[in-house]
Amino acid sequence: MPPARRPPTEASTSDSPAPRRRRDAERSRGRSRRSGSDLLARIAVAVPAAIVAIVIVDIGGTAWMALMILLGLACMTELYRMLDRWRPVSIVGFAALVGVCLAARFGSQHQVLEVEACTIPVLFIALLLRGQSTDGATLAIAGTLLGVFWIGTAFAHAVLLRELAQGKGIIIDTLVGTFLGDTGAYVGGRLFGRRPLAPAISPHKTVEGLVIGMIFAIVGVYFASLYQTGWLTHGTAFVLGAAIAVLGPLGDLFVSLVKRDAGTKDTGSLFGAHGGALDRLDSVMFTIVAAYYIWIAAPHPH
Repeated sequence: MPPARRPPTEASTSDSPAPRRRRDAERSRGRSRRSGSDLLARIAVAVPAAIVAIVIVDIGGTAWMALMILLGLACMTELYRMLDRWRPVSIVGFAALVGVCLAARFGSQHQVLEVEACTIPVLFIALLLRGQSTDGATLAIAGTLLGVFWIGTAFAHAVLLRELAQGKGIIIDTLVGTFLGDTGAYVGGRLFGRRPLAPAISPHKTVEGLVIGMIFAIVGVYFASLYQTGWLTHGTAFVLGAAIAVLGPLGDLFVSLVKRDAGTKDTGSLFGAHGGALDRLDSVMFTIVAAYYIWIAAPHPH
């Protein structure tokens, strides 16, 4: 008489191939739904912001400078909040940011540099007035100047670029290329990401996402040049696109490094679930500076 067959246990049924395939499929669908909803939410935030930016960059002048000051102050507030243990002198950083944007609007890059140079002795005086001890003084100086020379420089160059001939178009191209690069990297990483790019800094970024994002940025700016043939050469568009493709991800990783060191996930909550101003503008703060210098060095067709 053959031995009685033992009924399958819960463990054996759950580990059989068919249920395992179902579980994997359900997890995959869950990831796809989360990825899709996250992407839609990103677009829902980015598109209205881009429309507002395009309208104000079209107006230019003092309106554009005012927007850059407001966004710069938001970014700097988030940075100094993250670096609170370093005790940065926030008021000096805020004043320097307003100063460099005013210098960019009503002066030139030379005046921007002069304002930044004056920040260091002013900062030292401010430390003396608040009774800063020697313990931690260097970190207070470093934290304050990080905001001035990173955030202040970026927003001042956005104002400087708008003052140039055809600067409005270059700003829009830079914003479009940066947005496309960021979106391409996100989608490409979700769909094809296998190799971590910088796991110690940002574990979710992948080499595949980086490459796809770079292609999106270059192609996006190059296609824009097809409709700007009167003043933007294909060569300049390619150089601008390549700079955005490289510097955009670097700006993103730079903020990730600062956040990780500060022990925070998001820089703020200005954009709700999508974090703060630094989270949304990290790439642009690198690409806009490059766009300014590329444009002033580029051959301008007559």
